[in-house]
Amino acid sequence: MADKKKRRRIDDDDDKQLPFKNDLKPDSVILRTVKDLSSSSSASSSSSKTLTLQDLSLSSACREVSDLSLSSVQFNIESLVLKIATSILSGHGFSFDVPSRSAANQLYVPELDRIVLKDKTSVRPYANISTVRKTTITTRVLQLIHQLCIKNIHVTKRDLFYTDVKLFQDQTQSDSVLDDVSCMLGCTRSSLNVVAAEKGVVVGRLIFSDNGDMIDCTKMGMGGKAIPPNIDRVGDMQSDALFILLVEKDAAYMRLAEDRFYNRFPCIIVTAKGQPDVATRLFLRKMKMELKLPVLALVDSDPYGLKILSVYGCGSKNMSYDSANLTTPDIKWLGIRPSDLDKYKIPEQCRLPMTEQDIKTGKDMLEEDFVKKNPGWVEELTLMVKTKQKAEIQALSSFGFQYLTEVYLPLKLQEKDWL
Repeated sequence: MADKKKRRRIDDDDDKQLPFKNDLKPDSVILRTVKDLSSSSSASSSSSKTLTLQDLSLSSACREVSDLSLSSVQFNIESLVLKIATSILSGHGFSFDVPSRSAANQLYVPELDRIVLKDKTSVRPYANISTVRKTTITTRVLQLIHQLCIKNIHVTKRDLFYTDVKLFQDQTQSDSVLDDVSCMLGCTRSSLNVVAAEKGVVVGRLIFSDNGDMIDCTKMGMGGKAIPPNIDRVGDMQSDALFILLVEKDAAYMRLAEDRFYNRFPCIIVTAKGQPDVATRLFLRKMKMELKLPVLALVDSDPYGLKILSVYGCGSKNMSYDSANLTTPDIKWLGIRPSDLDKYKIPEQCRLPMTEQDIKTGKDMLEEDFVKKNPGWVEELTLMVKTKQKAEIQALSSFGFQYLTEVYLPLKLQEKDWL
């Protein structure tokens, strides 16, 4: 009995030492706040019509791809090869008209809140010493995709690279041409049956079918369920969650999963363990659109954390041709924000000085249209560049390993403190 009293006294002392712990209201009160957010998000999703490029009268012509069947992809490849053969037989040699994916050919559309690809193309001739190798790689990738269409099988990007290592030399080269081929054929990359290796994971209040097998993400242990690389396998999503929590880092995800944060505050927790991969971006969008849940993001307080958040929300310049399928609208920035460092009294020894490259990246982001559109983002990013300080999510562990789940996130939800 004496031991129990002593342990209770120690626990009470620990609670007193946790900054802002006493500001927390009962979970039932916080849950009402979250339910209001969930209801408004659901109502907004139901009432608003999804805008497309076709609905807008843009000054620049833009290019977008769509999901195509294997037979359509095969037909497009064969039509392209027939055109090439005709050009060779007529004595003109051959070249590819490749959509330009350079920064100058990108356009941020505020009405859509995403980056799209403009319609400029470049010629990639075979009979030119500067482009002959890339033209050869393009032809080889088209041949390999055609084989996948005939056999109706999926391969990873790594598999594709190893079919001709001497030609490709480096996987980044075959990956880049794969995106070029998607643009040329007018289809999404997943339509080519080439996928990335599994990277992202999900845990929490979600049930879905994966290739016919029903998966309950509350029963997947601390590691969660790997997000299927082929989104076509995913269907029949069901959830009683109030929101989706998008997490940048694997370490923060593990903390949330081990503490079963999703049981205290019904949610779905997802991470790509750093830079967003295509499968995780597709999966997040599918959850948002089908379940009509708000998405709250937890990223590091540095320019790269905000970059990762922007890739999920507005798209990446590298894959702007497929932004309609890869972006998730209206993601709210929950933390860690630059203003949180002082607000939550993060110790100085847990803050990191920004490097010159960090500061340059931060200033460059302030010039991006998708940042300028959100005054809250501008304010936070300006503060970060001014103080020249950054912090990782793990900085909260200075108050205790469970401070993230016990105090920080509940208080954020209670105060509706998101952008």
